[in-house]
Amino acid sequence: MGVLLEEEIVICKELKHSISSAINEEKQVIVHCAIHAVDFGDAARIWRSTYLIDRTSGKKHELLFAEGISYAPQWTLIPFNNPLEFTLIFKGLPKGCLVFDLVEIIPEDGGFEILNITRNNSDVYHVTI
Repeated sequence: MGVLLEEEIVICKELKHSISSAINEEKQVIVHCAIHAVDFGDAARIWRSTYLIDRTSGKKHELLFAEGISYAPQWTLIPFNNPLEFTLIFKGLPKGCLVFDLVEIIPEDGGFEILNITRNNSDVYHVTI
């Protein structure tokens, strides 16, 4: 019976850095949102043109998925006594991003806008709109 020797695999620094950067930037950002009704019958919706915008680079990171809220043009009724809670999942932010904005860019007034969100290690956030 022969002895099995484990071979050492060597990867150059540039490739390690490239792989590490790609993995970090492929992570998703999760934003849990709550919005309260002002009047009975208030409703909300999310537009696909909602982004996380890196405050340093200005680069937009797109919304991938929304749960618990309708996509425009449909509406979701906001319960009058409780907030409408929904979750937005975005494409990952680059490692160097420290502060970002959540902005809904729409062709009318009233888009969601949460500015100056400080980045955390988990990339999971809770905001009230």
